[in-house]
Amino acid sequence: MSIDLAKSRREGMRWNILNALDKVRPLGALDMLLLDVMRSIYPDTTPQELHVQLEYLEQRKMVEIQRQPDGHWHSKLDRLGIDCVEYTIDCQAGIARPTKYWT
Repeated sequence: MSIDLAKSRREGMRWNILNALDKVRPLGALDMLLLDVMRSIYPDTTPQELHVQLEYLEQRKMVEIQRQPDGHWHSKLDRLGIDCVEYTIDCQAGIARPTKYWT
């Protein structure tokens, strides 16, 4: 059995971004805060890598992003992102959401 570490990292990062944005609801967070959170989990995370994963979540309609003139991004959970974090909808492939073990 082969483990695709890059895929695991991408999908794990997406879940951790959603989870971090859930903690700062309803205000959202700047990319610099999210970068600090991601670096506590994946120490070599780059701003580019974070932006790629945020864009992925934006395309999935889970995150709203406001791109600011200074180059920073402000992100907030969208309806689908909230539902995914709260386990009220099924999580599609591409996000490493842990299996719900409680009822």
